[in-house]
Amino acid sequence: MIHSNADLNSLQAFLQDHPRLVVLTGAGISVGSGIPTYRDSQGNWRADEPIKHQEFMNDTVRRQRYWARSVRGWPGVRDARPNEAHRALAGLEERGHIDLLITQNVDRLHQRAGSGRVIDLHGRLDRVVCLQCHEHEPREVTQQRLERDNPGALGGAFEVRPDGDSDVPDADVRRFMTPQCSACGGTLMPDVVFFGGTVPRGRVDDCMSAIDASDALLVVGSSLQVYSGFRFCRRAAEHGKAIALINPGRTRADDLATLRLSAACGPLLSALVANLPQPTRETQPPTRAADNPAVR
Repeated sequence: MIHSNADLNSLQAFLQDHPRLVVLTGAGISVGSGIPTYRDSQGNWRADEPIKHQEFMNDTVRRQRYWARSVRGWPGVRDARPNEAHRALAGLEERGHIDLLITQNVDRLHQRAGSGRVIDLHGRLDRVVCLQCHEHEPREVTQQRLERDNPGALGGAFEVRPDGDSDVPDADVRRFMTPQCSACGGTLMPDVVFFGGTVPRGRVDDCMSAIDASDALLVVGSSLQVYSGFRFCRRAAEHGKAIALINPGRTRADDLATLRLSAACGPLLSALVANLPQPTRETQPPTRAADNPAVR
């Protein structure tokens, strides 16, 4: 759905009344970059539920299944490019309207678009961590080892799924060799918070503090079915902050919203930024990345 003039006018008025925003984004903002969403417009799963934290930690077969699927799915995330919605939010930050951008996505497309004030709520898929020695390595380094140890892993047709997942036949999973830490031989895990996992407390606290200090919360491309994102809407509502939602389907926070727009987020946000004054030195706030280690 392309935005209407009424949608644009409503969003412009919201920004005028609430010039300092915290923005929360979900999977819907990355659809235009070729990364699918987990849920449909009604908030229902499109396919199988993704792997859960305890499954990865405790079940070697499920861990093997994750990596067999990830080796095919990662290139789609690695090669994705920011779309107009990502670029528009970077433009809003440049003009001094975004105090913090909280993303539930793990694709790092906001950073690639130029946003600097970003908290990756659920981590980042471009990095892998050892569960034993806690060393990190780039996901692409892990990818090269996976392809070397599993010849033919990228062969055949397959369906790309959200967050670097893909479909893989069970026979391919059973013979897949999982990666080990090059430093200690320990178990490797993508540096993300799986479903059922816990977002680090400090990361959540930084988000809550930003909401408390902001004028309003803008949610883009999220159904908010997962509590880790919905809690920020609850926090905003409890503190009397206005909430604007841009999402084509229903969301868990519809009854909390001050403004609810069903338009496609890319064209709408791009039009919003296009109508704003160009940034000057006076309107560009200092970056928070050096002051807040969670913003990275």
